[in-house]
Amino acid sequence: MSRHDARRVDQLRPLELVVDYLEQPLGSVLYTQGKTRVLCTASLDEQIPRWLRGAGRGWLTAEYSLLPASTGERTQREASAGKQKGRTVEIQRLIGRALRAVTDLEALGERTLWVDCDVLQADGGTRCAAISGAYVAAARALGKAGLSRALTDSVAAVSIGIVDGEPLLDLDYEEDSGAEVDVNVVRTGAGLLVEVQATAERAPFGRDDLDAMLDLAESGISTIREAQEAALDAAP
Repeated sequence: MSRHDARRVDQLRPLELVVDYLEQPLGSVLYTQGKTRVLCTASLDEQIPRWLRGAGRGWLTAEYSLLPASTGERTQREASAGKQKGRTVEIQRLIGRALRAVTDLEALGERTLWVDCDVLQADGGTRCAAISGAYVAAARALGKAGLSRALTDSVAAVSIGIVDGEPLLDLDYEEDSGAEVDVNVVRTGAGLLVEVQATAERAPFGRDDLDAMLDLAESGISTIREAQEAALDAAP
């Protein structure tokens, strides 16, 4: 099929990773995938949750937010509404799980690594972009702190979907809004799956369809991983 932006069915949107985008956080990256832009920062806190005290290991947690104008029409800040939306809670838990899957919490020591992901502009795939960017920010922060050993692998994520009956890699908003099936895949650098979120939005799908989408995800995540490593290697 012909995609509206002329990409192949197995082609990612253009990637750009600007490491150390901010000066003050220990780790930061402006992660751009197509028109989706997410600012990810990582900070170390010498405190740990009360339930972990004395356990000899640390913790990693994430927060996620959409800026009010990130979707074109202003969205009320969740802080002013007095509570987080269910989607926000789900996504930040997903980001935390994804990074903890490749983190040795004992090597981290009794400290907390906070990862904050703020969507500056949303055009589909924000949760996947947040995970991929969060890894880079975390790796940069831990490297500066002399704790690189706490990361046991890399992690990245990508969206896939079925649009007009055909599996497509890396959906933008236009494609995602009309997709029959929506899938998000999180995978480690070693090729192990952390999470597969697959939803039939308009029509059920078969095992062959899922296998085809997972193959697309594998290819896309490999490309993202290369971009992650290149950005980290180029950082001073």
